[in-house]
Amino acid sequence: MVAATSCFYYAAPTTLHKTNHLRQNNQLRVGIGDNAATRKQRIGPLMCSNNNESEEEAKWGIKDFIGGDLVKFDLGKWLSDVEEHKALAIYTPHEGGYEGRYFTRLRYQGYYFLDLSARGLGDPETTLTKVHPVCPAHVGKQPISRWYFPPEVDFRLSVLPPDAKGLIVWVIEAKVLSKAELQFLALLPELRPKVRVIAECGNWRNVVWRPLKEAAGLTDGALSN
Repeated sequence: MVAATSCFYYAAPTTLHKTNHLRQNNQLRVGIGDNAATRKQRIGPLMCSNNNESEEEAKWGIKDFIGGDLVKFDLGKWLSDVEEHKALAIYTPHEGGYEGRYFTRLRYQGYYFLDLSARGLGDPETTLTKVHPVCPAHVGKQPISRWYFPPEVDFRLSVLPPDAKGLIVWVIEAKVLSKAELQFLALLPELRPKVRVIAECGNWRNVVWRPLKEAAGLTDGALSN
């Protein structure tokens, strides 16, 4: 074992020398045919440009400095669709984070938010617009109690500031809701005129949306954006 270990360590410099020699040969082969002009062009940062553009037409663009997901000027269309349809089904990338820009822009417009998760929401009509019971978790032989809470939407509408533009009900994981539950969310702005509904109904490669009535099967249509 000692002899084998000694041979291994003694052979290491020789192997390293052969590897360096091969690297030098490869560099010499690659360097054949390179002239000073070619090497001069490689100096400096690379510019991102389309393959169809020539070197004279290639210029620095905004995509070279910030992520491509930010170069999407669709916030104006987003605001207009929220005001027009009042209830939208939104589809975001799996990694998340992109919907924050759309959330923030609505907040700048004066909207207040009610964030809900579709998992454990129960009946949306009862939870959002009616006095509903909630049974807290009991341990062992403790009695099962029942507490009553006010309507989630009506309670928040009653405490909105006078200068508030409205209330956004933002429902995450809405893909687990049934079609009947999505239909109620789509009709909620008609029952409460100051309410807007945004439901995350799935995922897509980029942020897209469509009217929630179309996602719930009330009307026909295609994805926007």
